[in-house]
Amino acid sequence: MKLSKKAQKNADILLAACKGSDVLCHPFTVGGRPAALVFLDGVADKAAIGEQVLKPLLGQTQPLCSDREVVSALFACEIKSQTEIGEAAAAMLAGDPALFIEGIATAFIVGVKKPPARAVMEPPTSVVIKGPREGFIEEIKTNLSLVRKRLTAKQLVVDWLTVGKYSHTKIAVVYLADVASKTCAEEIKMRIGGMKIDQVTDSSYLVPFLASGAPVKQVGQTEKPDVFAAKLCEGRVGILVDGSPIALTLPYMLLEDLQSAEDYYGGAARATFSRIIRLIAASVSVLLPGAYVAAQLFHLQTIPLKLFLSVAGAIRGIPLSPSLEMLLVLVIFELLTEASVRMPKYVGLALSVVGALVLGDTAVRAGLISTPAILIMAISGISLYTVPDLVGELSVLRLLTLVVAGIFGGYGVAVLGVGTAIFVLSVENYGTPLLAPFAPRITADLKDGMVKEGLLSQQRRPRALGVQNETRLIPFSERKEEKGRAVRAEKDQTTKGGKRL
Repeated sequence: MKLSKKAQKNADILLAACKGSDVLCHPFTVGGRPAALVFLDGVADKAAIGEQVLKPLLGQTQPLCSDREVVSALFACEIKSQTEIGEAAAAMLAGDPALFIEGIATAFIVGVKKPPARAVMEPPTSVVIKGPREGFIEEIKTNLSLVRKRLTAKQLVVDWLTVGKYSHTKIAVVYLADVASKTCAEEIKMRIGGMKIDQVTDSSYLVPFLASGAPVKQVGQTEKPDVFAAKLCEGRVGILVDGSPIALTLPYMLLEDLQSAEDYYGGAARATFSRIIRLIAASVSVLLPGAYVAAQLFHLQTIPLKLFLSVAGAIRGIPLSPSLEMLLVLVIFELLTEASVRMPKYVGLALSVVGALVLGDTAVRAGLISTPAILIMAISGISLYTVPDLVGELSVLRLLTLVVAGIFGGYGVAVLGVGTAIFVLSVENYGTPLLAPFAPRITADLKDGMVKEGLLSQQRRPRALGVQNETRLIPFSERKEEKGRAVRAEKDQTTKGGKRL
């Protein structure tokens, strides 16, 4: 529906279309002509409206007759013109006020919105000892500014999309034009643009549309702008969602979750040690409960004699079978985890005491649960959280391993492990295998694999990502040699030129 030249009529139509009591209309006069300002209370910045819109317009003594005159009169830096009532309503509901002036069939959308947002602070899920401590928040423009602060290159592309029938959520697809794969970027934008959904309140809503459907993690996630910027420089495509502090990155490799931001702010030897510890801890968290149950039920001969006697004395009189006992302990551990996360902080402290004393010590004294079962589950739980981004997947795999071990023993666990490995090997997203650079083996990418080499040796971007430009770093020695070759070539050319003369 087109706008008319009647300011108050346009304002009334906009008010009727929005149907919200927090949509306010402020009528006033500009140069002797009626005008109206429609804005969303609580989102639009009233102080900025007064300084940038009302103050300059109320000072006009002559009527404004064209779009150019209105734009010139306003003090705002961001002004858009809309001629459709639907587009004007969408922009106004996003927080920017709509200005109507008698005699002009245009809605002037003034960029002065100021939605409520928390301050930039260190994200709770990515705490580091060394390195930047800034984290993304729920305001997309602030998040984008944190990225721009680290990447000021003109090659940084930001493509805006709007998704959600009712939420109209803004989404920014960010990548480096001369580095990231164009095919990958276009496919991501096509998938996001093709979403038909009522609302998008968090970036996790996008994950099912961006993944292939396999029940494994296929999209990278981060709350740190420095990590996000580093992944863009490697050749990935980033996604920022308005209202979410978690940014997405694609393509994703499983190796990313064994890495940490702090690995790149310290020594290579320490980073290598930490990555190996994380891999061992992840394996222990998944296999240890199942191995304990399988050893008791099917493979007693694998337990050393002294350890066997100690375990046998501890489990004597336990009414449950080893598999049911370990399953019970696992369920109790998961219940405590869920309750501690969702309870108020101070109640959570009391819950930890109750869980440790009442459910732990009392259950052992009552003969319901053995001490080795609690010890093994504690080790498994601690090891699980050394890789926090894979807690969900590893928890499910741990439970599945425990069930298979209780039914089929160690051979069943081995078959499950081989089947899981084959399945993960078959998964790829946007042309990048999930287990790259190990399967398929890409030797050049192994410099930042489980063994991290120094920064000067990582001269190429990951080839698994299919980047346009693989060169990431040129050592000083090569630059000096290249400069010497250029100087020698120039001297040779000068000498040849002199002989010709």
